[in-house]
Amino acid sequence: MRLTTKGRFAVTAMIDLALRQDKGPVTLAGISQRQDISLSYLEQLFGKLRRHEIVESVRGPGGGYHLARKAQNVTVADIIIAVDEPLDATQCGSKGNCHGSDHDNGIHCMTHDLWSTLNAKMVDYLDSVSLQDLVNQQRQKTLDKNVVVMRPVHVVHTAT
Repeated sequence: MRLTTKGRFAVTAMIDLALRQDKGPVTLAGISQRQDISLSYLEQLFGKLRRHEIVESVRGPGGGYHLARKAQNVTVADIIIAVDEPLDATQCGSKGNCHGSDHDNGIHCMTHDLWSTLNAKMVDYLDSVSLQDLVNQQRQKTLDKNVVVMRPVHVVHTAT
């Protein structure tokens, strides 16, 4: 199971938005440029995020997007589900039609329970990570990168 570009780009764009929205609405053109994501692709993603009431749009000059609710109240699962990203590792897409050799008796394939359990754990994890957690993580990375380590300079004096 792997997350597709749609889900990864949506989460990345939302982190960018959350990091910058305190200065006013954030434009998709700005996100596109900073994150190297196609503007038309962002427009599609943000249309879905808006319909799921995760972001709000501001029209007109100085317009753009901002979060519709606080970053701590938006989870990664919310974002991924909003952009129609399937969170499912089963072969059958959780439809239960992945019958094994005993398909006449309605028995699931031998690994159905394994993948169903993975789905549940994956959704639980993504639901436990907030957008604010990811913003804090990015801010900490920036701080760590900008820290200058000062070391004492030892001067050796020689007698002349």
